Amino acid sequence: GAKPAAIAPHGIRIPPIDGDGRHPNVQAEPAFQKGWFEVQDEGSQIAAALAGAEAGMQVLDFCAGAGGKTLALSASMENRGQIFAHDAEKARLAPIFDRIRRSENRNVQVVTKPTELAPLGNHMDIVLVDAPCTGSGTWRRRPDAKWRLTQRQLDTRKGEQSAILDAAKAYVKPGGLLVYITCSVFDEENGEQIAAFRDRNSGFVPVDHRQLWDSRFPGHPAAARIGAKGDISLSPALSGTDGFYFCALRRSA
Repeated sequence: GAKPAAIAPHGIRIPPIDGDGRHPNVQAEPAFQKGWFEVQDEGSQIAAALAGAEAGMQVLDFCAGAGGKTLALSASMENRGQIFAHDAEKARLAPIFDRIRRSENRNVQVVTKPTELAPLGNHMDIVLVDAPCTGSGTWRRRPDAKWRLTQRQLDTRKGEQSAILDAAKAYVKPGGLLVYITCSVFDEENGEQIAAFRDRNSGFVPVDHRQLWDSRFPGHPAAARIGAKGDISLSPALSGTDGFYFCALRRSA
Protein backbone atom coordinates (compact mmCIF):
# COMPACT_ATOMS: atom_id res chain seq x y z
CA GLY A 1 0.00 0.00 0.00
CA ALA A 2 0.88 3.68 0.07
CA LYS A 3 3.71 4.77 2.33
CA PRO A 4 5.57 8.01 3.12
CA ALA A 5 8.28 9.06 0.68
CA ALA A 6 11.80 8.32 1.85
CA ILE A 7 13.04 11.93 1.84
CA ALA A 8 10.42 14.50 0.77
CA PRO A 9 8.46 15.38 3.93
CA HIS A 10 5.07 15.69 2.23
CA GLY A 11 5.45 12.91 -0.35
CA ILE A 12 3.57 9.61 -0.52
CA ARG A 13 4.70 6.69 -2.68
CA ILE A 14 2.05 4.45 -4.23
CA PRO A 15 3.33 1.10 -5.56
CA PRO A 16 2.30 -0.44 -8.90
CA ILE A 17 -0.84 -2.57 -9.06
CA ASP A 18 -0.22 -6.30 -8.61
CA GLY A 19 3.42 -5.99 -9.59
CA ASP A 20 2.65 -5.41 -13.28
CA GLY A 21 4.28 -1.98 -13.35
CA ARG A 22 1.02 -0.06 -13.74
CA HIS A 23 0.12 2.54 -11.14
CA PRO A 24 -3.46 3.30 -10.08
CA ASN A 25 -5.13 6.21 -11.84
CA VAL A 26 -5.09 8.51 -8.82
CA GLN A 27 -6.01 11.48 -10.99
CA ALA A 28 -9.52 10.03 -11.24
CA GLU A 29 -9.95 10.27 -7.48
CA PRO A 30 -12.23 13.01 -6.09
CA ALA A 31 -9.40 14.02 -3.74
CA PHE A 32 -7.25 14.89 -6.77
CA GLN A 33 -10.03 16.94 -8.35
CA LYS A 34 -10.36 18.82 -5.05
CA GLY A 35 -6.67 19.72 -5.13
CA TRP A 36 -5.67 17.71 -2.09
CA PHE A 37 -2.59 16.29 -3.83
CA GLU A 38 -0.55 16.45 -7.04
CA VAL A 39 1.41 13.75 -8.88
CA GLN A 40 5.12 14.56 -8.91
CA ASP A 41 8.41 12.67 -8.75
CA GLU A 42 10.01 12.82 -5.32
CA GLY A 43 13.07 14.43 -6.88
CA SER A 44 10.98 17.40 -7.99
CA GLN A 45 9.58 17.73 -4.49
CA ILE A 46 13.08 17.68 -3.02
CA ALA A 47 14.31 20.31 -5.48
CA ALA A 48 11.39 22.61 -4.65
CA ALA A 49 12.07 22.23 -0.92
CA LEU A 50 15.75 23.06 -1.43
CA ALA A 51 14.80 26.31 -3.19
CA GLY A 52 13.74 27.63 0.21
CA ALA A 53 10.66 29.69 -0.66
CA GLU A 54 9.05 31.16 2.45
CA ALA A 55 5.90 33.08 3.32
CA GLY A 56 6.01 36.68 2.16
CA MET A 57 8.71 36.21 -0.48
CA GLN A 58 8.63 37.40 -4.09
CA VAL A 59 9.44 34.42 -6.34
CA LEU A 60 9.72 34.05 -10.11
CA ASP A 61 9.36 30.57 -11.61
CA PHE A 62 11.03 31.44 -14.90
CA CYS A 63 10.42 28.09 -16.67
CA ALA A 64 7.18 27.14 -14.96
CA GLY A 65 5.83 24.75 -17.59
CA ALA A 66 2.84 22.83 -16.25
CA GLY A 67 3.34 24.35 -12.80
CA GLY A 68 4.34 21.41 -10.61
CA LYS A 69 7.17 23.22 -8.87
CA THR A 70 5.15 26.45 -8.86
CA LEU A 71 2.51 24.80 -6.68
CA ALA A 72 5.15 23.20 -4.47
CA LEU A 73 6.73 26.61 -3.90
CA SER A 74 3.31 28.10 -3.18
CA ALA A 75 2.68 25.45 -0.53
CA SER A 76 6.01 26.31 1.11
CA MET A 77 4.92 29.95 1.15
CA GLU A 78 1.55 29.11 2.73
CA ASN A 79 -0.20 31.17 0.04
CA ARG A 80 1.55 34.34 1.26
CA GLY A 81 3.83 36.48 -0.84
CA GLN A 82 3.76 36.24 -4.63
CA ILE A 83 4.89 33.72 -7.22
CA PHE A 84 5.09 34.79 -10.84
CA ALA A 85 4.86 31.80 -13.19
CA HIS A 86 6.37 32.34 -16.63
CA ASP A 87 7.46 30.18 -19.54
CA ALA A 88 8.89 31.24 -22.88
CA GLU A 89 6.73 28.56 -24.53
CA LYS A 90 3.24 29.82 -23.76
CA ALA A 91 1.57 26.50 -24.62
CA ARG A 92 3.47 24.72 -21.85
CA LEU A 93 1.64 26.85 -19.27
CA ALA A 94 -1.81 25.56 -20.29
CA PRO A 95 -2.16 22.94 -17.49
CA ILE A 96 -1.21 25.41 -14.76
CA PHE A 97 -4.60 27.12 -14.75
CA ASP A 98 -6.52 23.95 -13.81
CA ARG A 99 -3.90 23.11 -11.19
CA ILE A 100 -4.22 26.56 -9.62
CA ARG A 101 -8.01 26.23 -9.61
CA ARG A 102 -7.94 22.80 -7.99
CA SER A 103 -5.50 23.86 -5.29
CA GLU A 104 -7.42 27.09 -4.55
CA ASN A 105 -4.12 28.88 -4.84
CA ARG A 106 -4.14 32.62 -4.21
CA ASN A 107 -0.56 33.78 -4.62
CA VAL A 108 0.36 32.69 -8.16
CA GLN A 109 0.24 35.11 -11.07
CA VAL A 110 0.74 33.59 -14.51
CA VAL A 111 2.80 35.91 -16.71
CA THR A 112 2.77 34.94 -20.38
CA LYS A 113 4.37 37.98 -22.02
CA PRO A 114 8.09 38.73 -21.50
CA THR A 115 7.29 42.45 -21.41
CA GLU A 116 5.17 41.89 -18.30
CA LEU A 117 8.27 40.68 -16.46
CA ALA A 118 10.04 44.04 -16.76
CA PRO A 119 8.72 45.48 -13.44
CA LEU A 120 10.16 42.44 -11.62
CA GLY A 121 13.75 43.31 -12.49
CA ASN A 122 16.12 43.26 -9.47
CA HIS A 123 13.17 42.56 -7.13
CA MET A 124 12.89 38.78 -6.73
CA ASP A 125 13.98 36.94 -3.58
CA ILE A 126 14.22 33.73 -5.61
CA VAL A 127 14.31 33.14 -9.36
CA LEU A 128 13.83 29.46 -10.16
CA VAL A 129 15.14 28.15 -13.48
CA ASP A 130 13.84 24.62 -14.03
CA ALA A 131 15.71 24.52 -17.30
CA PRO A 132 14.72 22.64 -20.45
CA CYS A 133 17.12 19.71 -20.72
CA THR A 134 17.67 16.31 -22.29
CA GLY A 135 15.68 14.64 -19.52
CA SER A 136 18.40 12.04 -19.06
CA GLY A 137 17.55 11.89 -15.37
CA THR A 138 14.22 10.27 -16.24
CA TRP A 139 15.69 7.40 -18.25
CA ARG A 140 15.04 4.94 -15.43
CA ARG A 141 11.36 5.34 -16.35
CA ARG A 142 11.87 5.75 -20.10
CA PRO A 143 15.01 3.74 -20.93
CA ASP A 144 14.30 3.79 -24.67
CA ALA A 145 14.66 7.59 -24.74
CA LYS A 146 18.45 7.41 -24.52
CA TRP A 147 18.60 5.89 -28.00
CA ARG A 148 16.78 8.88 -29.48
CA LEU A 149 19.04 11.59 -28.04
CA THR A 150 21.45 13.16 -30.54
CA GLN A 151 24.47 15.40 -30.05
CA ARG A 152 22.62 18.14 -31.91
CA GLN A 153 19.74 17.98 -29.43
CA LEU A 154 22.16 18.17 -26.51
CA ASP A 155 23.92 21.18 -28.04
CA THR A 156 20.56 22.88 -28.60
CA ARG A 157 19.57 22.38 -24.97
CA LYS A 158 22.91 23.71 -23.76
CA GLY A 159 22.42 26.87 -25.79
CA GLU A 160 18.92 27.33 -24.42
CA GLN A 161 20.10 26.83 -20.84
CA SER A 162 22.85 29.40 -21.20
CA ALA A 163 20.48 31.98 -22.67
CA ILE A 164 17.84 31.34 -20.00
CA LEU A 165 20.32 31.77 -17.15
CA ASP A 166 21.55 35.04 -18.63
CA ALA A 167 17.97 36.30 -18.94
CA ALA A 168 16.84 35.10 -15.51
CA LYS A 169 19.67 36.77 -13.59
CA ALA A 170 18.18 40.21 -14.27
CA TYR A 171 15.26 39.54 -11.92
CA VAL A 172 17.28 38.51 -8.85
CA LYS A 173 17.57 41.21 -6.21
CA PRO A 174 20.91 41.82 -4.45
CA GLY A 175 21.17 39.10 -1.81
CA GLY A 176 18.56 36.99 -3.61
CA LEU A 177 18.94 33.51 -5.08
CA LEU A 178 19.17 32.24 -8.64
CA VAL A 179 18.22 28.55 -8.45
CA TYR A 180 19.11 26.29 -11.38
CA ILE A 181 17.53 22.84 -11.72
CA THR A 182 17.61 20.15 -14.39
CA CYS A 183 16.39 16.57 -14.63
CA SER A 184 19.63 15.68 -16.39
CA VAL A 185 22.65 13.66 -15.29
CA PHE A 186 24.99 15.21 -17.89
CA ASP A 187 27.60 17.56 -16.46
CA GLU A 188 27.47 19.60 -19.68
CA GLU A 189 23.96 20.66 -18.68
CA ASN A 190 24.75 20.95 -14.99
CA GLY A 191 28.08 21.82 -13.39
CA GLU A 192 29.67 22.97 -16.63
CA GLN A 193 26.68 25.20 -17.35
CA ILE A 194 26.95 26.83 -13.92
CA ALA A 195 30.74 27.25 -14.24
CA ALA A 196 30.30 29.00 -17.59
CA PHE A 197 27.58 31.24 -16.17
CA ARG A 198 29.79 32.24 -13.25
CA ASP A 199 32.64 33.03 -15.63
CA ARG A 200 30.28 35.50 -17.29
CA ASN A 201 28.75 36.74 -14.02
CA SER A 202 31.14 37.02 -11.09
CA GLY A 203 28.44 38.50 -8.83
CA PHE A 204 26.74 35.12 -8.30
CA VAL A 205 28.24 32.76 -5.70
CA PRO A 206 27.10 29.23 -4.73
CA VAL A 207 25.57 28.85 -1.28
CA ASP A 208 26.87 26.17 1.11
CA HIS A 209 25.03 23.21 -0.38
CA ARG A 210 26.07 20.75 2.33
CA GLN A 211 24.59 23.06 4.95
CA LEU A 212 21.51 23.58 2.78
CA TRP A 213 20.90 19.85 2.33
CA ASP A 214 21.44 19.02 6.00
CA SER A 215 19.10 21.82 7.09
CA ARG A 216 16.28 20.60 4.82
CA PHE A 217 16.80 16.84 5.17
CA PRO A 218 18.80 16.25 8.36
CA GLY A 219 18.08 12.53 8.49
CA HIS A 220 19.47 11.79 5.04
CA PRO A 221 23.11 12.97 4.83
CA ALA A 222 24.09 10.40 2.19
CA ALA A 223 20.98 10.59 -0.03
CA ALA A 224 22.54 13.14 -2.40
CA ARG A 225 25.93 13.93 -3.87
CA ILE A 226 27.22 17.32 -2.75
CA GLY A 227 29.62 18.68 -5.36
CA ALA A 228 32.93 20.24 -4.38
CA LYS A 229 32.13 23.36 -6.44
CA GLY A 230 28.73 23.85 -4.79
CA ASP A 231 25.77 21.86 -6.09
CA ILE A 232 23.53 18.88 -5.33
CA SER A 233 22.83 15.81 -7.46
CA LEU A 234 20.07 13.25 -6.95
CA SER A 235 20.02 9.81 -8.56
CA PRO A 236 18.08 6.54 -8.43
CA ALA A 237 21.05 4.94 -6.66
CA LEU A 238 21.42 7.57 -3.92
CA SER A 239 17.99 9.09 -3.40
CA GLY A 240 15.66 6.63 -5.13
CA THR A 241 14.41 9.43 -7.38
CA ASP A 242 14.89 10.53 -10.95
CA GLY A 243 18.24 12.11 -11.67
CA PHE A 244 18.19 15.80 -10.70
CA TYR A 245 20.71 18.61 -10.50
CA PHE A 246 20.33 21.59 -8.16
CA CYS A 247 22.47 24.69 -7.70
CA ALA A 248 21.58 27.86 -5.77
CA LEU A 249 23.61 30.99 -6.49
CA ARG A 250 23.38 34.07 -4.30
CA ARG A 251 23.66 37.45 -5.96
CA SER A 252 26.28 39.41 -4.08
CA ALA A 253 25.78 42.74 -5.83
